[in-house]
Amino acid sequence: MVEPRIQEEQCGFRPGFGTLDQLYTLTWVLEGSWEYAQPVHMCFVDLEKTFDRVPRGILWRVLGEYGVRGNLCGLGLEGVWFGEHRISSLLFVDDVVLLASSNMDLQHALGRFAAECDAAGMKNSTSKSEVMVHHRKKVVCHLQVGGKSLPQSEGEGSDTFFPPSTWSSVFRPAPSLTGEEPEEGAVPPGNDKLKRRVGSVTPDSTPSTRHKTQDRQKAAADTMRDTAKKNGDRRNNNTDVSCSANGRGIKKEDDGSFPVKIQGAGVEPFELQVHGFWLVQDAIMSVLGREEVAPRSSVALALSGVTLDPMMELQDIKGFKAGVTLRLVEEPYSPRSAQAHLARVQELLKAAGPQDALLEGRSPAVLNTLTQTSEAPPTLHSKNRRTNSKTEQSTEAPPPPTYILPGVSEVPPLTTLLPTNTHSEAPSYLLDLSLSCWNPPPGFRKLQGDFFYISVHTLEGKQCDITSCPRGFYLNRSTLDVFDPRPAQSTPVCHCLTDLLSHISPQFKHTLSTLRHRPSLPVEESLPTPYRTLSWLGFSSPHSHKSSFSGRLGLDQDLNSQAPDWNKELQAARDLPQRSLEERLTRDRALLQVNGAFVWAVAQAAEKVIDGFVDPVNGSQEDPAFLCGGVFMSMPVHREEWLGGERGHRAAQRLELRCVQAYSDLDADLQKLHTIPTALAEYRGVRLSAQGLAPGLQGPETAEVPNGLLYGFTAGPLENPSRRKLLELLAQSAKALSLQRHAVVGSTGHQLPLFTSVDAQGILGADGRYYLLDVYRTMPADANFQVEDGGEADTKEKSFPRRYPHVLCRLRPELVKAFIQHKHAQFTQRVKAHLEENGGLEDGMQTDDSHSIDAVRKACKDVGSVSDIIFEMRFNPNVFSPGVQFPSSESDSVELQKKLLKEAASFIIHNQIPAFMNDCIQSSDVPMDGASLRQALHQKGINLRYLGHLISSISQSDFKHQLRHIKRLAFAEIVVRCAQRFFSGYIQGVETSNLSAAVSHFLCCLLVPHFSSASNGEESKKRSRRRGRGGAGATDSAAWNALSGNELWSLICQDAQETYRFKEGLGSNVDHLVEQYGLQKMSLLREMCLKTGIQLRLREYAFDSRNKAPISPDDVLNVLPVVKHITMTTSDATRMFMAAQNSLQKGLLEKAYEQLKEASYLFSRVCDDLHPEACHCLSLLAKVAYVQGHPAEARSVQLRVVIISERVLGFDHPNTIQQYVLLAVYLYAGGEAALAQRCLYRAKVLLLTIHGGDHPYTAVIDASLGLMLQGEQSLQFLQNALKISQSFRGDADLTTALIHHLLAQRLCVSGDYRQSMNHEKEAHSIFQNKCGEDHPQTKCSSDFLRNITQQAVRVERSIRQGGAEASETPPEGLFPSQDTTLEQLALVNGILKTSYSTRMMEFKEKLKEKKAAEEAEKTKQESANENQASEPSANKGEATDDREQANGNAECQTTGDEASEETDHTHMNCQMESHMHNGVSKSENEEEKRQSDITNGIPPQSQSKSSITMMSPSEAQTESAVVNGKECVVNEEKPVEE
Repeated sequence: MVEPRIQEEQCGFRPGFGTLDQLYTLTWVLEGSWEYAQPVHMCFVDLEKTFDRVPRGILWRVLGEYGVRGNLCGLGLEGVWFGEHRISSLLFVDDVVLLASSNMDLQHALGRFAAECDAAGMKNSTSKSEVMVHHRKKVVCHLQVGGKSLPQSEGEGSDTFFPPSTWSSVFRPAPSLTGEEPEEGAVPPGNDKLKRRVGSVTPDSTPSTRHKTQDRQKAAADTMRDTAKKNGDRRNNNTDVSCSANGRGIKKEDDGSFPVKIQGAGVEPFELQVHGFWLVQDAIMSVLGREEVAPRSSVALALSGVTLDPMMELQDIKGFKAGVTLRLVEEPYSPRSAQAHLARVQELLKAAGPQDALLEGRSPAVLNTLTQTSEAPPTLHSKNRRTNSKTEQSTEAPPPPTYILPGVSEVPPLTTLLPTNTHSEAPSYLLDLSLSCWNPPPGFRKLQGDFFYISVHTLEGKQCDITSCPRGFYLNRSTLDVFDPRPAQSTPVCHCLTDLLSHISPQFKHTLSTLRHRPSLPVEESLPTPYRTLSWLGFSSPHSHKSSFSGRLGLDQDLNSQAPDWNKELQAARDLPQRSLEERLTRDRALLQVNGAFVWAVAQAAEKVIDGFVDPVNGSQEDPAFLCGGVFMSMPVHREEWLGGERGHRAAQRLELRCVQAYSDLDADLQKLHTIPTALAEYRGVRLSAQGLAPGLQGPETAEVPNGLLYGFTAGPLENPSRRKLLELLAQSAKALSLQRHAVVGSTGHQLPLFTSVDAQGILGADGRYYLLDVYRTMPADANFQVEDGGEADTKEKSFPRRYPHVLCRLRPELVKAFIQHKHAQFTQRVKAHLEENGGLEDGMQTDDSHSIDAVRKACKDVGSVSDIIFEMRFNPNVFSPGVQFPSSESDSVELQKKLLKEAASFIIHNQIPAFMNDCIQSSDVPMDGASLRQALHQKGINLRYLGHLISSISQSDFKHQLRHIKRLAFAEIVVRCAQRFFSGYIQGVETSNLSAAVSHFLCCLLVPHFSSASNGEESKKRSRRRGRGGAGATDSAAWNALSGNELWSLICQDAQETYRFKEGLGSNVDHLVEQYGLQKMSLLREMCLKTGIQLRLREYAFDSRNKAPISPDDVLNVLPVVKHITMTTSDATRMFMAAQNSLQKGLLEKAYEQLKEASYLFSRVCDDLHPEACHCLSLLAKVAYVQGHPAEARSVQLRVVIISERVLGFDHPNTIQQYVLLAVYLYAGGEAALAQRCLYRAKVLLLTIHGGDHPYTAVIDASLGLMLQGEQSLQFLQNALKISQSFRGDADLTTALIHHLLAQRLCVSGDYRQSMNHEKEAHSIFQNKCGEDHPQTKCSSDFLRNITQQAVRVERSIRQGGAEASETPPEGLFPSQDTTLEQLALVNGILKTSYSTRMMEFKEKLKEKKAAEEAEKTKQESANENQASEPSANKGEATDDREQANGNAECQTTGDEASEETDHTHMNCQMESHMHNGVSKSENEEEKRQSDITNGIPPQSQSKSSITMMSPSEAQTESAVVNGKECVVNEEKPVEE
């Protein structure tokens, strides 16, 4: 019970842990610091009289927090009382080692440690505590505790210490008498490539202890190594934890890196850092990745003339040591390796850029076009700051474009979304590089070693043919007319093709030399993403053979000609071991790679199948099935009518994918229940179900293991060990998914027990694995759309239940989880209520009588628990399923399930939808487009079929004006989804030659009212004449060309009414939505293209013209398959990310920072950070780093975040917009004002394009621009931000008050004191009403208001006296400083948040009254002895209140009844204040001290009364966050401790 909860830092008196573990860990830390020249400051702390000073009350409380309560606390004393054991001593651990990277950090850590000890009654021993610094140079470290200095021992840098590499023998076990080496860790079967040597441990360690010890020993040193590698010369980690890894530890089993020398194969010698546990193959791959070696391939490494085995570990090679020279040896080619080498040459000669991604339909990374470099500039306060000319083209800030100015109603030009020329034009190497016309080699040349022939046309105009053979490449004598494969005279045989091309063409050699200096792309931009993110815009670049060498050679198909068995690949990855962290990371990465490759294969197969390149394998035209690239694809034409026809079949496909995801996410032993790879591909209106090939059912026929179906409605009664094992797995999975075990009547009349829906089938594959198929009805039914015999509800009185176009309306897993939590809260309340009715709550909980049992039973019955003795919610997936018959014994259970499902359906209407609306009102992080709206609804468990009800709820709400942006998005989503359904049937009947014309015609009908083919007839005739032979598509032209805009809109309205049934209609055309709700046609176009895979040409589109089609066939660049797939979890990285969020909720900022860095490392190991969750993790890491006072690190991380978001989510995704704004804040903090403004300009352009300016986030962008700009432009953006904030948040919101204050500051600077006072009065009024008169926000606003009032009076008096000069420039004190602007930017963007808590203010008032009463009581008392008894608590309260006012940390202490009444107040940990310096000058020493505190991550102190102090967050606001991450807060309320 206690062991799993003890921190890894604690090794004393724990089974399997000891002092040796700490010493070995410390050794690894010091060795890593020695290797990377990083200093380690250590303080060995000893406590005085530890046993005598242990506070018993705190000890019992800590035991209670670990779950040791009641009688368990006395177990340790039973041996003394009853003489069962002989206890010789009682030991308490009293030694701690603190580590830090600098003297200041160590002093800060020691101060915090001493403060905690003092609070607990413990005292540090200054005589026994010592300081030590481990560094290559001698460093003096001064530490003080209680005003006394600690002695410093000799550390590294003196002659008394040896390098850490010589220490390892001290902690290694002595060799055995037989001379055998220590035991190595077990290697997973079938994974020799993943073999890693396990570090030595003590001989008496158990296997389980050995794994724990290795995790702890490696973590600290490896974390330091990775920090040095990733951060370079950036700031060191502020480590103030005890000697161990933070968290569970990262098992990066690193034996230390060391340099070796590489030479040979015609390359210049260079040094390479290798690790001892590397395989030779790993070293070869690292060598081939070097710039000076590329594009060489097919090489080996040799030592002392002996070629090394690729599968050997470097540390096992005899004679291998640091500094050894390894020689590159050229290996003979095979036909496949020769093709791979040619592909490497093509990649080398190809210039990469965003245009390449657009040509492939992928979302590009555009950030590099703004920054042009990723080098970090010097900090803002650096004395010798240099201008980074590469980052900022000019020091002058660019003016904002006119199309983003407030008040402009036009949509920004589309051409501003993507750069037209992001990189300099790629240099020309060759005129042509292609396969020769003489391929393939004839038989007699194959026998002489010819693989293939290459045709080259050089820049000098020379044409020649090259032969590929085992030794390399050489020039032959063939021409275009004559085949002569003999080698040309005086031509060498070159192992690398580029060497031969350099010999042939001098210009190629010169251009290739300049290639080495070509700027490389960031790693996040060059690595491939796991899945393709579609881009709806692209360039119509001319198609030529020079654009892509690889496009004409066609080698990709030859290199991957064998179709993989995707099911075998996926199950092999799932079966990888998971015992250690390293194994789990390897498994997660393998799963992600296999699933990503499968999704890519599905996209390619869908194109080939629909384009007609693949014939059906079953020869059926009704239900054709295809096999392409190892992917089995089905396209049923005959749909089952009981499902709802076409829509029901599509819903079944979608539900199958969702339920496969649910079973794939199961942990532990449930992973033995397998599902086959599944995806959905929609291309040209056809939705294909894609799966890996299911394993065969044929296997060895034995009595124990039968063949075929083991579970299902048609399986029949069976009884064998395999079926029992499958039922056991199904029972466990049903518990995890909250599914009820039930019985149905089988086809033969027998009762059949089920754990799933009746459609599911369980089989035992030929590979010995258990598979579950057809799980699309696993989730329970949605009772709101299940009409029973009573008929449909009266729509005038209530909207539900009602019929839906198909019968597969199921609840989402998120809703099931939320509903169970809701029922558990009801269960707890019912238990308390029943206990209070039967003698009181305390008596019922303390006594184990029948009252408490009866209370639990009654509560279980009240809430509908399937168990009578414990709370357990299960759902029957077959309730409300047509055609399913239950036995009579299940009648009561079925009625209970119907009642539960109706309650769950009502829970959506009355709880989840109002909660979603409330979240949209309270938060600024609200949906901006259809994708973010879907995500937000799904997080609440709300299906999109409730969009109509959502619109009706908003219309009936008192906050409908504040929710107009959500209503606008809901209307757009309804229109696009209805149009997509009609588009699917529309485009399927179009001939291939008319596809582009049909797509453009449909988009015109959707976006242009009254559009028809007649209005565009003249243009169609011109295009027909340009096509020449236009009879190919004449047969179907009448069908698709007859569609008009009015007809399409009528079909959309009809489908919307049948599906969503909302009272407000869509109007007569799209212009009604534009005029009534502010919907943008460009937003509709974007959403339609993203849902259907359409890619349009990047140009301006005018939708107002009635005589000309806005979209022509030439504008349709491509139609790409849209693939829906399951996502693979990153278990350890996600858990660490969630742990960091929990640490932020507790206010542990430094711990959260370390956990975020560890989580980001884990994400990089699994997905190279190219994952949405990794993007959120890095974004939160940047925020925490910025809050700690490190804007340079935040900038560096945020640059990566923006690139990842652009590539993984989309260049115009809402998350990308937010990341651009955050990047602007960090850039501005680093002194890059011009670049920061460009990022804000881009964010504003993207927001205006995907939604429009009428959105709450517009206030954030405009306020940020107002803070960065100057003069009239600053006022213009701030005024618009105030207008938007008042519109969406109201006049009395704190955010509105903040913008009032910002506007007042800028108006004061411009000299408009009257308007400044008006806005500050509004801010002061809001602060006074929300926070109270005595709140610091209110007081500081009052001070600023008084200052500007005085200044206005002085100016007015000066004007009257004829002194005009005094009115021209306000005093310097009223100018906001740079630090003030940075903190205001952090407040505006949610990095810091203004907040308040009325309950905390009331509590503080009670606390002050209590202290005043105690003071009065003390003055009346005459006896000094009696006064001493009452003074400690009062003094402690006074000290607490003083610290609260100085640091913003309220440590609330109550006694007796007050403790129980005030349990919702917080003990603020790491509380921060933002300081709005509004004109009161401070001394230079105070300013320098404050800047130093910010730089070192120390929360700044409260300023004087004359400065405005915004508490951020407030002392007791649970929802508020210093670091506003994804679903996380920094400060959370904790119960007040007595």
